[in-house]
Amino acid sequence: MRRGFTRAFEVTAARLTDPRDARTRAARVSIVWSDSTAGPSTSRSWPGGSVPRLPVTGAPPDRSGAPVTVQPAVSDPAAEPVEPAAADEAPEAVEIVSPSRARRAALRRRRTSRYTGRRLFKFDRGLGVRWIAGADEAGRGCLAGPLVAAAVLFDVDALGVREVRALTALNDSKQHDPEARDALYPVVMRTAVKVNVISRCVRGIDSRGLHNTNLAALRDALAGVARPGCLCLVDGFAVPEFGHEQRPIVDGDATSAAIAAASIVAKVTRDRFMHRADALHPGWEFRSHVGYSTPEHRDAIQRLGVSPLHRLSFQSAAYQQLAL
Repeated sequence: MRRGFTRAFEVTAARLTDPRDARTRAARVSIVWSDSTAGPSTSRSWPGGSVPRLPVTGAPPDRSGAPVTVQPAVSDPAAEPVEPAAADEAPEAVEIVSPSRARRAALRRRRTSRYTGRRLFKFDRGLGVRWIAGADEAGRGCLAGPLVAAAVLFDVDALGVREVRALTALNDSKQHDPEARDALYPVVMRTAVKVNVISRCVRGIDSRGLHNTNLAALRDALAGVARPGCLCLVDGFAVPEFGHEQRPIVDGDATSAAIAAASIVAKVTRDRFMHRADALHPGWEFRSHVGYSTPEHRDAIQRLGVSPLHRLSFQSAAYQQLAL
């Protein structure tokens, strides 16, 4: 490697730490690659000491195999100098990240999330059927609130570029934050040929059991949108027969556009119900956890007991200290 060969990077992962008071600051550094066998490398001194040499993760070795060191120098003259580390102190490792590599990684992440809907619609089209119905549920694992199942029917032959582009971000509802789900919800409602939502109350879940209630709700949701010649897709497992062809899809909400759309509809519908229930049943903070078993929800049960929305058939530790 030629002596004095210099390359400048915008270092995003590198941080210079003062070992005396643990103050940390990010800096733009100039990297000087030096061959330890070829002679001394260029360094930049500061009042009170020189910037210490730091080992760099991933630094390429020179052609002779000799170790390569990197000297960072803070380019901001107003920045305080960093005292050199003591002889017995190991300097902090600094990882150098090329801006071009960071940009490529960010671009790949954006492409993956941006075009998820296209991949899901490609799967549905590949089934070779014009009418595709998908069903999914929300609230199966909650301590409180209803179980909501939704079914969505797509005419995949009628979906054009505009419709698919509007749903490029479509994915399993659990992969989206509430704002993203709320944005996708009206697009699904406009794009689908038909949407059906089934809600099963807490007392029905307690009397029939969660699994049976869930299967019946998914079946009824699909029965409301199915038409002759359609293929009904269900996330995970088959539902009781209802007169139409069905196919269970493992991880269906991350595989099929119809199931993913149903998961968005079910989740948004149930969350809106729980937000309204928060005003009717204050104290349990249903707006924040929407019925799921969080530490705050369990603490509220210990303080206030159960509300009319709680599922008493669940074997939850939150109920063990209550006389139910």
